[in-house]
Formats: sequence, C-alpha cells, structure tokens
Amino acid sequence: MEQRDQTPAPDDGAAGAEGVEALDRPLPEGVRKRVVGIAADALGAFAPPELPARLRPYVKFTRDARVKRGATAIAAALETEPGFRSRIAERVRQGQPDLVTALESGSVPVAADPQDVAAAAYLLRTPGWTRIVEEAGEEVVRAEHEGVAAESARLAEKLQDELVTLRAAQRADAERAKAELEALKKENDSLRRQLRSLAADTKRAEAATRKAVAELEAMRSSGATERGAQESEVRRLKHRVAELEAALEASRRAAREGRSTEEMRLRLLLDTVVQGAQGLQRELGLAPLSGRPADSVDAVSPVTASPHDVARRALEGDDPALLDQLLELPQVHLLVDGYNVTKTGWPGMPLDRQRQQLQRGLGLLAAQTGAEITCVFDGQDLDGPIPMAPPPRGVRVLFSRTGETADELIRRLVRAEPEGRPVVVVSTDREVADGVRASGARPVPSTMLLRRLIRS
Repeated sequence: MEQRDQTPAPDDGAAGAEGVEALDRPLPEGVRKRVVGIAADALGAFAPPELPARLRPYVKFTRDARVKRGATAIAAALETEPGFRSRIAERVRQGQPDLVTALESGSVPVAADPQDVAAAAYLLRTPGWTRIVEEAGEEVVRAEHEGVAAESARLAEKLQDELVTLRAAQRADAERAKAELEALKKENDSLRRQLRSLAADTKRAEAATRKAVAELEAMRSSGATERGAQESEVRRLKHRVAELEAALEASRRAAREGRSTEEMRLRLLLDTVVQGAQGLQRELGLAPLSGRPADSVDAVSPVTASPHDVARRALEGDDPALLDQLLELPQVHLLVDGYNVTKTGWPGMPLDRQRQQLQRGLGLLAAQTGAEITCVFDGQDLDGPIPMAPPPRGVRVLFSRTGETADELIRRLVRAEPEGRPVVVVSTDREVADGVRASGARPVPSTMLLRRLIRS
C-alpha cells in the first residue's frame, strides 16, 4: 500500500509526521486486520455525515459483518482519508491511553502485542511509526516462522508416532495373517479329506442307485405281468357275473310269468262270480238299495237351517261358542276388520298398541284352532312404510292401499276365495256384513271375537 501525500484536515494532530514518513510495502496482514477491526468497532459510533461516503452503507451492519464485507473499503478509507483516520486514532487515544503515551514518547512497551502496537502507530502516525509497523510485520513473520517450525516439529513427532504405531500394527497384521494362513492350510487339508470321503460316498451311492434302478425295472416287469394276469381274471369274473345276472333275470321273468298266470286265473274267477251275481239280480228283479237300517228307527229329525239363517243368527248374537263352531269348518278362513275390533274393545289405547293387542290375541286363536286368519287395517291415511313387529305365527296382517278403505280390501279378499270355501268376516259394520254376505261369506260381530279372545 503506497502512502499518498494529502493535505490533512484542520483537526488532524499528526500532520507533520504524515508528510515525512511512509510505508514502502503493504501493511502486514495481521496489522491490517487489527486496524480494520478497530475501525469497524468505532464505525457505529459515528453519524453517517461524519463518515466517508463509501463507508456509510456499513453503519447499520454488525461489527462482524463490517469486518467481513467492508474490510477493503475500511482499509482504503483509513489510507486515503486523513480526517477519518484521525477520528479512529482519537478513539484509540481514549481506549488505550498508556499505549498512546508510550508511542508518543518514542518508546515501545515490551509486554504489548507487536501487532496492537503497530496498529496504534499506524493510526496515530507517531514519530517512527513506519519502523514500528515494519518491525511488527517482521515479528509476525518471525513468529509465523517459529510457529511453522514448531508445527512442523510437532507434525514430524506426530508422524513419527504414527509410523511407530503403523509398524506395530503392520507386525501385528503380519502375525495375524500368518496365523490365519496356518488355519486356512489346516482347514484346506480337512476339506480335502472331506472331499475324498464325499467322493467315496458318491461312488457308493451311484452303485446303490444302479442296483435300485435294476431292482425297480425288475419290479416293473413283474408288476406288468401280474397286472396282465389280474386284468384277465377281472374279465373272467365280469363274464361270470354277466352270466349270473342273465340267469337271475331269467329266473325273475319266469317267476313273474307264473304269478301273472295265477293272478289272471283269480281275476277270471272273480269276474265270473260278479257277472253271475249281477245276472241273478237282474233275473230276480231286485230294486237298488235306497236306505240303511238306522233309517227304520222312529225318531224326530231336526230341520236343516239354510246358510243365510246361520249367518243371520251369528250376527244377532255374540256367543263365542258360535265362532268356535264356525272355526271348526274345514279350511275355514277368518277375516278380521282390525280397527273395527280394536276400537270396540280398547278405544282408549293408541292405534299401535291396539294393533299389538289384537295380534297377540289372534296369534293365540290361530294356535288353538289352526284356522287361517287375516287381519286387515285401514292404511289409506298412513304415509310411507308401516313399522311394526312381525305378526304371530298363523296370522297375516294387511293394510289397505292409498285410496282404498279396509272395507274394500276385505271385499276383495272374500272375492278372491274359491266358491265353496267357508269364509268368516268379523266386523260390526253393517255395510261390510251385507257386502261379504252377498259374496258367500259369514259375517259375525266384533264383540263375539273379543269375548272369544278374553276366554283365550
């Protein structure tokens, strides 16, 4: 770094010294770092107008960031800006007054770091500062040389130790390799002996295999001969079985023919007897039998009631015995007008409870009588599916469709039954009773069923 001759600022106290002394070589690296570090520490204490323009961007940086990013700019400003350098020198006077006093008196502290002394002398420009900087650089170089020599000696000693260690490890590895070689030789000898033993075993196994193959071929030949003999015997036995089956069939046929002959004789005899009896009846002129012995006994016979009279009496009374008599008819079908019965028997209950009560009673009735029972409820006002428990065994539960009443569904059920099947309809509704009666069903009042269920 070359010294430039500039006119110092009015407040620069070292003006006379600057014009006389100058460095003929760049600052030593260690001294330059110390000078830049001192300036970077003091940079934050100045206002931006007090600083050179090139250093103002680094004011807001941290100290380490100034050293890292602005080292070149700071060094150049210290060299070319006497006013800035004098401000940094003033900070050194305040921070290290003893060192500054010693430098200004021309003496260098023996115990001080040469690089610190050179940095202060460079900033203060005290008399003989160039000599101090050069001596500090020589001291640093000498110290670096001594450090390098010491480091080289330490490294040589370390390498010597590592060489001794490597030689010892090499000897240990050589001994271990020798031992492993001896072990491998022994293992090789053992493997060779095993190989010879395996070769002998292989030869014996091959001989045994050849013997087994020969025996297998002999067994196959013998088996083929025996299989041929067995197949011949099987064919002979099958032929014998066919002969026996033919003889058995002939025997059965003869037996059937003999039995048919006897049956034909017996049938001929029976037809002869029947024809003889019929001829005798025609010859005697006997009239067909029109009575039975019991008809000759004198007694009062009841008057047979018409179905219409029975149905009418059933409607007029509510004796459950009449319902029992109707349910004893063969293949009887009992149709129940559900709400007509429940609202007569349990009007205070909710509709779902009424349905449950009636279904329980009809389940008991179906179990006692075995009759087919269908319970019909009015469903035209219900919206969507009807949730309810499964009906009892033997009881069918139906709801009328939308737009249809339970009475109409009952009439359709009656019309669906074949003519002649007994159908009993439980309903107090006179219109329902008249309608099903016209279709051949027998109506009974709801109170009759309720009394029958109470008895159950």
